[in-house]
Amino acid sequence: MLPRTLEQLDALRDECKAMVTRRAGLSAGAAVLPIPGLDLGADIALLVELIPAINQKFGLAPEQIEGLDPKIKRVILIGATSLGNQMIGKWVTQQLVMQMLKRVGIRVTTKTVAKFVPILGQALAASISFGAMKILGNAHVEDCYKVARQALLAQEPEQIRIIEVTPDMVEIARR
Repeated sequence: MLPRTLEQLDALRDECKAMVTRRAGLSAGAAVLPIPGLDLGADIALLVELIPAINQKFGLAPEQIEGLDPKIKRVILIGATSLGNQMIGKWVTQQLVMQMLKRVGIRVTTKTVAKFVPILGQALAASISFGAMKILGNAHVEDCYKVARQALLAQEPEQIRIIEVTPDMVEIARR
């Protein structure tokens, strides 16, 4: 379900950013181990779990969007598309996560090479892994926040303006 107030929305953003930080720590831990491919596999697994969890918290999971008013659905889908986010309101797959990781491809490549340099390389790989996961996760949180905010504001009843017409205004209009 979509948040009902901006305060709830802000609290969700903070909660999701904390969740991203925890997962980034797990990613860094996997990067320390000198096993080829383990870090990338861990990153994919973490993101395949993290992205839908963020979507769910903001009320933007596919099954949640299905039950919404068509006007709000349109606001959500247009908002996600305008941000270029392919993971809001979609089923998250390994292929989508791989596309996301390609955005930070240089960092992933550097991390993989760096981890084979004794001690300092592993620390560098862990910090790169932590940073890349934070960037990707927090970017998704911010995108979800923006889309959920648009949907929340679209739900507010439109305000009706009443304009009092005075005799002076009538006289001016006749001229």
